[in-house]
Amino acid sequence: MSVGAFLITFREALEAAIIVAIIIAYLRRTNRANQIKDVWVGVILSVGFSLLLGIGILKFYGGLAEKELFEGIASYLAVIVLTSMIYWMATKGRNIKAEIESKVSKSIAPLALIGFTFIVVSREGLETVLFLTPFMTQNLTGTLLGLAAGLAGALVLAYLIYGVGMRIDLRRFFYFSSILLVFVAAGLAGYGTHELIEWAGEEGYSLGVFSAQAYDLGIPSGSIWHHKGAIGSVFAVLFGYSVSMEWGRVLVQFGYLITALYLVLRAYGKGPALNREKKAAESAA
Repeated sequence: MSVGAFLITFREALEAAIIVAIIIAYLRRTNRANQIKDVWVGVILSVGFSLLLGIGILKFYGGLAEKELFEGIASYLAVIVLTSMIYWMATKGRNIKAEIESKVSKSIAPLALIGFTFIVVSREGLETVLFLTPFMTQNLTGTLLGLAAGLAGALVLAYLIYGVGMRIDLRRFFYFSSILLVFVAAGLAGYGTHELIEWAGEEGYSLGVFSAQAYDLGIPSGSIWHHKGAIGSVFAVLFGYSVSMEWGRVLVQFGYLITALYLVLRAYGKGPALNREKKAAESAA
């Protein structure tokens, strides 16, 4: 099972489940429970759209001759979208409930509510497909297993929160998951750079020191510690680990990691201070 696929799917599916729960709770609170069925129609349509998009991308990839170029571009695109999602949740996530309820209050007609639900859930589905594309091109079976496990885990957690009433600090959850996803995104940036360097070499382009080897740990491909081995592959997905890297990959991967970590920590209030607002409110009370 792909750990990266699990983490990304779990995060995105949980966000989608939270959005749907907010919509349904608002409809019940405002005596519009009869429109909940329209919400589920929008959810089903968005899931179908995401599945078709994923199948389309896989078919497109299967017919390509220059797979390294596609994997490199797909990895970079996934990193861009993943970074924007992480930063948006860090800076705007606290207002998500008010924004959704405001939009639902204006979506009176059934088609309007279906359309709104479709758009907000499809956004999560689109992001998931884009994020998983680099993983699917490397290990389709493992990615699908990670996708299934991530969906199941997110639905269970969403049910415990909104169905059973389990209390959980979602902001703290998104904070720590965002840090972990930054490492995943850094690994994707590094992998994408590696694939583009390989493509450039095959096309006869000289990248100079950018394509020169920065290090080689000398670990054989059959070892469990190789980045394709049983243990090494987990570290490869979570932290971008590789037994060898080009200078271009080192610069891009670790440059991204340092920059993204700084932005996330700053957006969330530098980590340990996550509960400042909560403590301040308790003191005032």
